[in-house]
Amino acid sequence: MLEEIQISVKEEFRGSVDEDWAGRIAQQTLKAEGVAPPYEVSLLFTDSETVQRLNRDYRGVDEATDVLAFSMLPPEEGDSSFVLPPDGVTHLGEVIVCYPRAVEQAQEEGHSVDKELALLIIHGILHLLGYDHTQPEEEAKMRAREKELLEQIA
Repeated sequence: MLEEIQISVKEEFRGSVDEDWAGRIAQQTLKAEGVAPPYEVSLLFTDSETVQRLNRDYRGVDEATDVLAFSMLPPEEGDSSFVLPPDGVTHLGEVIVCYPRAVEQAQEEGHSVDKELALLIIHGILHLLGYDHTQPEEEAKMRAREKELLEQIA
């Protein structure tokens, strides 16, 4: 069974992000959400400039954010012309974490950078799986699930 979690860390943050730990957080989140192998997901830990550029280019918001998620799952409704490769692997997408923002938010919240990174990994993966927070009821559901998962696995 293929559980492929590709992790990339921008060189300047390599000593600060434990890639094995980050992979375990992602794996445990996917398991808790009922995602069975084979699957593939990518995690990228990068700088504010990269996140701002991606946020501007793909979401039309010209500012850095803490985490971005680009899902490869087909939409549940609407355009079904996007065809997944016939390899039997669920290609979930990519989660991009802004490491400097994680450090800032950890300081603001008074907890460890690892706890903040875990929260951002969980948050991003939930987005890949279809969770959202554009409406108040969606946000409440997503925040509750994040908290529950954080307590279970981090």
